[in-house]
Amino acid sequence: MAPEKESNGLENYAFAIDGRFCDLEKDGEGSDLSEEDDKNKLAYCVTDIPPWYLCIILGIQHCLTAFGGIIAIPLILSQGLCLQHDSLTQGHLISTIFFVSGVCTLLQVTFGIRLPILQGGTFTLLAPSMAMLSMPEWTCPAWTQNASLVNATSPEYVEVWQSRMRALQGSIMVGSLFQVLVGFSGLIGLFMRFIGPLTIAPTISLIGLSLYDSAGMNAGNHWGISTMTTALIILFSQYLRHIPVPFPTYSKTKKLHTTKIYIFQILPVLLGITLSWLICYIFTISDVLPSQPGQYGYLARTDLKGDVIVQAPWFRFPYPGQWGLPTVSLAGVVGILAGVISSMIESVGDYHACARLSGAPPPPKHAINRGIGIEGLGCLLAGAWGTGNGTTSYSENVGALGITKVGSRMVIIAGGVLLIIMGLFGKIGAIFTTIPTPVVGGMFLVMFGVISAAGVSNLQYADMNSSRNIFIFGFSMFSGLVIPNWIFKNPDAIATGVVELDQLLQVLLTTSMFVGGFFGFFLDNTIPGTKRERGIIAWNKIHLDDSSNTLESSEVYNLPFGISSCLSSYTWVRYVPFLPLNAPSSQDKPGSSHWNVGCNVHLDYIDINPYYVV
Repeated sequence: MAPEKESNGLENYAFAIDGRFCDLEKDGEGSDLSEEDDKNKLAYCVTDIPPWYLCIILGIQHCLTAFGGIIAIPLILSQGLCLQHDSLTQGHLISTIFFVSGVCTLLQVTFGIRLPILQGGTFTLLAPSMAMLSMPEWTCPAWTQNASLVNATSPEYVEVWQSRMRALQGSIMVGSLFQVLVGFSGLIGLFMRFIGPLTIAPTISLIGLSLYDSAGMNAGNHWGISTMTTALIILFSQYLRHIPVPFPTYSKTKKLHTTKIYIFQILPVLLGITLSWLICYIFTISDVLPSQPGQYGYLARTDLKGDVIVQAPWFRFPYPGQWGLPTVSLAGVVGILAGVISSMIESVGDYHACARLSGAPPPPKHAINRGIGIEGLGCLLAGAWGTGNGTTSYSENVGALGITKVGSRMVIIAGGVLLIIMGLFGKIGAIFTTIPTPVVGGMFLVMFGVISAAGVSNLQYADMNSSRNIFIFGFSMFSGLVIPNWIFKNPDAIATGVVELDQLLQVLLTTSMFVGGFFGFFLDNTIPGTKRERGIIAWNKIHLDDSSNTLESSEVYNLPFGISSCLSSYTWVRYVPFLPLNAPSSQDKPGSSHWNVGCNVHLDYIDINPYYVV
């Protein structure tokens, strides 16, 4: 257990806390650190336990940081599930994904990678899911697009959306078994050997680019409101992020005083959405927005779904199979597999970034294997509960660690508990469904753009002066846009005579990230090029960097509750890829009485962007 923190009222640069920075001392020798070094030190390291109130406050912040990505997924899926005009069911989906995200977060932090990393819905599964739901057999009936014809309680309508959800559930559950296998068997290392920046860049970029239609459709309901939302998010996140706002706080040492908090850097998306939402409400009650359904701008009103909050139950417990028994289709499973592979690769990068930002050593192989396996188990649970999506590590919450300078996993555990509580109260999910669609569209314009740019940023490891690399990336990106677009416009073009094969090709060839990722993977591994040119050397260096001023690996990554100690006496443990090897803890080391934890983690070289939401 980490030593108890002494409180001396130090304030860090992004969030006010009462605590001391992790000291880098060995054998009683102090370290002379500059003011800039102090600015980049962690207030709490991964194994430290901050005060309970700080855990709750920062846990809420992590929930709010993930808010945009978590609620965006059900809102986008509702179009493919024929739920555009059923806000009550949308609220149930949001509550379910909150609940499952909380459960998966607790599993990951406790038994998985054991780093302070939040779990939530993943956009990598969204693209193949929408491709599957766009197949002719799952195209929404015309009457479900007309709000006046939709009776949300009729058996016919319920079967329309639940049949689609069950097909999606089954595909996600079967696809997640592959991730469980890869993780717990240790095969993730084999995958990483052949996958480099030129595969990752088009795969991730095309996730955002393939969703342009959804962003445009929502924003187009009122371009003025959506533009205002986008402008506010850009203003808060880019122009005002370094401007602190004074807040009154109280501590035993300083009593009542003001503390400067970088609120715009911490919660730009939430602030932008809330302010736009409020303006839409003012425009609604003052009748600035049109009241006739056919008029432009009607969908920006806030009173369109007012009855949803009243109808939603106060307490609702999500449970596995709540939409019925899942069904499985081969095409859906293969499409989901493409998303699962992308999610695994990205998560490995998140693990290493999270370790650096939380004062932990680079994660060992057994911890990475366990983390990927637990993520697969999380996708399995998400499929069983019926979120319509899976789970993955949230990159924007990794960035939040660098903002708050608090790397304690107890904060993420508090965030996971809060997500579960939010998922149990039905009215919370219902409130989010009342956000006007132009406001959501404005958020999508920022979010999907940053996802695309985050993918391109992986090219920094490759030599982009090489004509080989320029060709591979350009061809992969362009093919990932052209081929799915042509298949969408010509759905009858694929006719092999085998229905199952037609469905399989339909899903794969309409999934942009699969098409672009496949060409990137194939060309990068077949066209001659040096490892340095391909970016493999720089890519691996990022994943293998070590730090001497961090906690011992066993203290961070060993299994909890003394499980590792119980298993240490068995020789077969060394043959299990996801179990830690026998290693003495720091307490067992000779001369360790004067050994203190060093958490002087420098963040200068890490470009933290709280919007990176893949």
